[in-house]
Amino acid sequence: MRIPAHSVCTAIRDDIVSGVFERGSRLTEEQLARRYGVSRVPVREALRTLESEGFVTTRRHAGACVAEPTEQEAADLLEIRMLLEPLGAARAAQRRTEAHLKVLRGLVRLGQERARRGQGEDLRSLGGWFHETLAQASGSPGLTALLTQLRHKIAWMYAVEQPAKPVESWAEHGAIVDAVARGDVERARALTTLHAERATAAHRLRRPERVRTSQPAVNTASVRN
Repeated sequence: MRIPAHSVCTAIRDDIVSGVFERGSRLTEEQLARRYGVSRVPVREALRTLESEGFVTTRRHAGACVAEPTEQEAADLLEIRMLLEPLGAARAAQRRTEAHLKVLRGLVRLGQERARRGQGEDLRSLGGWFHETLAQASGSPGLTALLTQLRHKIAWMYAVEQPAKPVESWAEHGAIVDAVARGDVERARALTTLHAERATAAHRLRRPERVRTSQPAVNTASVRN
């Protein structure tokens, strides 16, 4: 069975974000094909995609390597996100569907419940799903793709501290959903701007980690896209 390039791309990106591959380390087609149990063709396509996304760079005499973003490039990503997320929320207030609202409200209920119980790890996942769904509700595939890529790259470059007051943070999520549900474009934009500013303060640059020398084969057929 031929493994699609986008599944291989997801697997490599996940390993870059999680630190399996150190920044600046070489990524050979042979090495990656062996790791993910695929041929070199989907690996080659995946590397081209990851280069366009900024995760991989090609160096003379070295080939494909994990990119090494500067602190300024990392800071720029947070600034770009602070511009795009409010735009996405404003668009969502105009274009969201009832299905989007149902999912968003469900996530807010779960988030508020987990926040009261102090279940921090659940909150991290729920927060990611919330912002992903809010981006999808914008009805703009291009904007959604940009925000998704930003989330991946920010997760790669930053560690995020849990909110000191998670209940209040999820109350902000709930207020954003209420504004989106009412079609209040400006309030959705303003609330999301404030929320993004507070979230940005919790980001701390990661220190690059060493490459793991033992890397078991990965079955990309089960990778979630």
